[in-house]
Amino acid sequence: MNNNKSLFVIALVLVGLLVLSSSAFVVKETEKAVLLRFGELVRTDYTPGLYFKIPLVHELRKFDARIQTVDSQPVRMLNSENKFMMVDSYAKFRIVDVGRFYKATRGDERNAVRLLAEQINNRLRNQFGVRDLHEVVSGQRDQLMADITKNLNETAQKDLGVEIVDVRVKRIDLPPEVSESVFQRMRTGRELEARDHRAKGQEASERIRANADRQKVVIEAEAYRKAEELRGAGDAEAARIYAEAYSKNPEFYRFSRSLTAYRESFKDKSDMLLMAPDSEFFRYLKDPAGK
Repeated sequence: MNNNKSLFVIALVLVGLLVLSSSAFVVKETEKAVLLRFGELVRTDYTPGLYFKIPLVHELRKFDARIQTVDSQPVRMLNSENKFMMVDSYAKFRIVDVGRFYKATRGDERNAVRLLAEQINNRLRNQFGVRDLHEVVSGQRDQLMADITKNLNETAQKDLGVEIVDVRVKRIDLPPEVSESVFQRMRTGRELEARDHRAKGQEASERIRANADRQKVVIEAEAYRKAEELRGAGDAEAARIYAEAYSKNPEFYRFSRSLTAYRESFKDKSDMLLMAPDSEFFRYLKDPAGK
């Protein structure tokens, strides 16, 4: 009898432990939880800690409360220039209202990712449709992403119970059938720009060369003018000195000039002079006094 009681107590303890283990649960800081009663949502306000539920009556669903990523597949979009682009984007989100999130997705996170990807692509398509390639690639890209993030966050919190932390475009490519024509047009534009720069450079070169030639002529003319002025001044000074010397001793001046004339005349031995013996030229050869 005692053995039967002992077995009953042990069985009762085991059942109690089993019920306790199936009814107790822990909500971590990185989790959001909802409690269902026969499939009906009854509680969503769980904070981190230990809780209990009724087995077979209540069902607990947990979701990751950390930041998650929606990585969309590249989507074909049309810009304001009627050119197609392949846009590859992603978004960062986290659950802030787990009750609303559960109702919108029925607890399937894949539904949330799919719905967010559709909304992101719709907003990117709307924004890219009014902008050209330059604006979406570099000119207004940061502002564009900020506007999409803000707009999508308002809708996502209202409809899905999630907060959109950030939306980014990873890559923008042109479809293969468009890339070649775009690259060819870009190449042609760069060639035209290069020719324009070369023409402007040639024009500037000719202008600089012409200005240098003009300055050369002006400098040479100015140098020649100064040289002639200096030469004239030198000749005038020499004439003045000669005149002053001549006025002081005319006879010595005539003698000096005659010696210079003899030196220049007899410098080349092959020269021949035909002159009368009594010529004035030989006056100092005949008489040192010149008489």
